[in-house]
Amino acid sequence: MNTPSFSAYGIIAAMQPQIIGIRFTQIGKIYHFDAQDVSDIEIGQHVITDTARGKHLGEVITMLEKPPKGEKNDFKKILRRATSRDLLLQEVWKNKEIEAMINCRERASQLKLRKVKIVTAQYNFDGTHLTFLYSSDEDEKVNLKSLQQDMGKQHSTAKIEMRQIGPRDVAKILGGMGACGLEKRCCSQFLTDFSPISIKMAKAQGISLAPSEITGMCGRLRCCLIYEYEAYAAARKTLPKRKKRVVTPKGEGRVIDVLPLTEMVVVQIDGEERGARHSFHRDEIEPWSELEALRRKAAEPCGKDCDCGKEHKEEQIEKQE
Repeated sequence: MNTPSFSAYGIIAAMQPQIIGIRFTQIGKIYHFDAQDVSDIEIGQHVITDTARGKHLGEVITMLEKPPKGEKNDFKKILRRATSRDLLLQEVWKNKEIEAMINCRERASQLKLRKVKIVTAQYNFDGTHLTFLYSSDEDEKVNLKSLQQDMGKQHSTAKIEMRQIGPRDVAKILGGMGACGLEKRCCSQFLTDFSPISIKMAKAQGISLAPSEITGMCGRLRCCLIYEYEAYAAARKTLPKRKKRVVTPKGEGRVIDVLPLTEMVVVQIDGEERGARHSFHRDEIEPWSELEALRRKAAEPCGKDCDCGKEHKEEQIEKQE
């Protein structure tokens, strides 16, 4: 049987697609592309890619040998490396985005589209594609066909797209101070993607459910609610729930509060004044149900086959008589 030569192995290895992670904005999501047709790409370089919205210039962030889990193996291709002219051209069109946004806002006001807010305008690197990002308070999709046509007349060299974004994306683009007091919001500073947030996360961490405590500047639940949620959830599995009865070194009582990160339990001891509380580490307490089960078992008479060495009370009484 003939074995493949080293050159054959080299050809097979060269045919394997190389997956490159590209970011198009400074704090944006990473998209994956096939770099098979472009060699010697390094992290930090800029490349021109083919996307569903035309050609765009992005920065190489990651290099993978295998496709990421959960993504289909039909990545779009990287066309070429970006040149100095491409980078300069991108800066030229980027400087025109504010003017395009102002023109779009003025025209939207003239068309009385009061429930539509034009957030920003984005050109691709060569100015052939112009995207207006907007938000709307209406649940149904707003008809912006007239506005899109008017923008197409003003910017005839570019293909116009109107794309709706959610409140979190609006806050990310606009930036500003966070609800917690940080000078820069998390979404504008380092969050590249938004995770699902639920009220359950606030309850698990014992955070007040007042809107001012759990709501961000975007009007949605704060993204930071997920930062420590897993640690709280894991810690709570080893601690008794509130209102559960436990046995402590100072006697039996009821759980008033739990402190997951310190693994401490606050207990109200039976018979003490209301409001008196004692804190115990989780290793110092035992479930009351286990102690009660032992009590019941101890109260039951031993069977005839019991080997504990003690005689039944009835048999002991009979012998005494």
